[in-house]
Amino acid sequence: MARKVVSRKAKAAEAEAAEKLATAKNKASKKKASTRKSKKKQAEDVRLKLYWGVFSQNLKRVAVFEFDQKEDAEKRAQELSKGGKSPHFIQKVKEEIKFE
Repeated sequence: MARKVVSRKAKAAEAEAAEKLATAKNKASKKKASTRKSKKKQAEDVRLKLYWGVFSQNLKRVAVFEFDQKEDAEKRAQELSKGGKSPHFIQKVKEEIKFE
């Protein structure tokens, strides 16, 4: 049986034609995809202020003091804890500052 002779030049030409066709299709699909761009929303600047909060054992805020009044907050927590009542503690609280 005789084998069919394959020309390497013809095969190379077929491969190049297929490659050009594939790249043309990819370019067309990329152009369609690139036309849809969404803008990202910028996050608003949120300013926070730090306070000392006096909390009960159930995590309910009882009082709020300015950050430089830590001693007063500790005294208030000790007063509320006296007499066998539930213990109170202080903790930092951040609250948002409203701009008008």
